[in-house]
Amino acid sequence: MMSTYEPLLSPQIRYLINRGIKITNPTTVEIGPEVKLDAISSEGVEIHGPVRISGESTSIGPGAKIGTEGPATIINCQLGAGVELGGGFFTSSVFLNQARLGLGAHVREACLIEEQAGGAHCVGLKHTILFPFVTLGSLINFCDCLMAGGTSRKNHSEVGSSFIHFNFTPNQDKATASLLGDVPRGVMLHEPPIFLGGQGGIVGPVRLGYGTVTKAGAIVRCDAPEGGNLLGNLPVGEAKKPYHQGLYLDLSRRIENNLIYLANILALLAWYRYVRKEFLTDRWGRALFEGALQALGRIVEERRYRLGELAGKMETCRNLAARVLENPQREILISQAKEFEEKWPLLEKVFTSGLEDELGRENRGLFLERLKTSKTGDYISTIKSLDLATRSLGTRWLTEIVDGIRERALHLIPTCRS
Repeated sequence: MMSTYEPLLSPQIRYLINRGIKITNPTTVEIGPEVKLDAISSEGVEIHGPVRISGESTSIGPGAKIGTEGPATIINCQLGAGVELGGGFFTSSVFLNQARLGLGAHVREACLIEEQAGGAHCVGLKHTILFPFVTLGSLINFCDCLMAGGTSRKNHSEVGSSFIHFNFTPNQDKATASLLGDVPRGVMLHEPPIFLGGQGGIVGPVRLGYGTVTKAGAIVRCDAPEGGNLLGNLPVGEAKKPYHQGLYLDLSRRIENNLIYLANILALLAWYRYVRKEFLTDRWGRALFEGALQALGRIVEERRYRLGELAGKMETCRNLAARVLENPQREILISQAKEFEEKWPLLEKVFTSGLEDELGRENRGLFLERLKTSKTGDYISTIKSLDLATRSLGTRWLTEIVDGIRERALHLIPTCRS
């Protein structure tokens, strides 16, 4: 017998229901005509309206749940098995198996949320990478970050509620991505977690090492890549001091942090091409793999664009330095700004020349050979089971990529080396 609402349903909704997909409120679910319906698994998927799904590259794996806490919009996203998106807006991003975000999420383009990572309600992300298990609290703005650390859901890196990554400067630039952990060690899933206290923030670009803890309410403005530190607010200092828009007093640090961030993203891109690919082989896995490559490529493009924007502001920086600074600070900053501006076209090519496939080739080969004999099943269990010697090989391979790219870039701008 036909239900009272069935005549109101679109052919797409009827097709999905007939395949066994649970749609609790079919009249409030909209499926775009471009969506490939067979890219939505029929195994345990739940769609709770109101939900809007669109985009020809959208893929939804087995056991995924959408809209469990409120309205949800999904555009060109790839969802792995067991992913739960409680509610919010999600576009052009990738969610690996068992990733989860709560109600009110705002996930914009090129986010990569790896296994069992995610956040509670009202989390804002863009060009963000969360390694497995990383957990964000509620009411968080965490754009332009890579965060790693932790070994399991019980021992994970965490960001406290009401935390902000400040990624836009008074100079109106976004060359501000922050690296919390790193790729070479982070992918091995054996590093101590990072804890960022609630109602705090980071003024990007910042680098923090594994084992770092920041106090609740603290605003971190300095680097601590060695890790293992408890960080709080620095002394306020003078009540007033001159501010000159366009003058980058920390130029060398800002540039180098951006170079290191880019090098880590390229190392992660290599990790996906050579390692992750072997674990993403079924239909849903292939969609996740392609989506991840696209997301990482967009992040590289975004970081290059933002760094290029910064290079375009160096004339103003030099003029201000000549007017308001005294030697030796004045001459140092003028030299750095001039060199950065002039060498930017060559510098940009360092990140587009495929070095991530060339550097560390020998250690990559050795690591991949050992990985073949160590594969125990899924990605998480395999990586966690690797012995120290194998993990060290993989870390050396990825470190060669990061260090090699960083050194080639800084070779072009030696005055900016810290």
